[in-house]
Amino acid sequence: MERIILGIDPGTTVMGYGILKIVDNKPEMLAMGVIELKKYDNHYLKLQRIFARTISLIEEFLPDELAIEAPFFGKNVQSMLKLGRAQGVAMSAALSRDIPITEYAPLKIKMAITGNGNATKEQVADMLRRFLKIPQENMLPQLDATDGLAAAYCHYLQLNNPISEKKYTGWKDFINKNENRVR
Repeated sequence: MERIILGIDPGTTVMGYGILKIVDNKPEMLAMGVIELKKYDNHYLKLQRIFARTISLIEEFLPDELAIEAPFFGKNVQSMLKLGRAQGVAMSAALSRDIPITEYAPLKIKMAITGNGNATKEQVADMLRRFLKIPQENMLPQLDATDGLAAAYCHYLQLNNPISEKKYTGWKDFINKNENRVR
């Protein structure tokens, strides 16, 4: 079975993306890159460009799913608002093509790839290069691209390690729902 995952690291200055193809449970990078938005001084033009470019990536690679990095709360509320809009526009593009979306916190992505939620962007990029056997010369200098690829790779890992369907409120609840496993 083949599956294609589009990963996006939303941004209003630079948006990163990465595309993974999974065949026989083996991931392979199809593409990664950035969408430069610095030249647009109007925020709404940036959003339009994010939407259009996301649609073109969807049409070119036909992803089965979108994995997107969630905005993290910083000190600047205006930056957070703009980042949320950029994320929403990319999500709208996927929704317009009926592509399911999964959102991941930056900490979750870093943790899944490096085992360290405080890893640097460089550490994440290096681990992806090793996991996906990407030659050093094919790595882009923009870390936003590898952040997009990281979202896709995190999603791939989550698909292969689904968390138990059972939800527990505590140990007593676990024991009550799993009497056959407890002695």
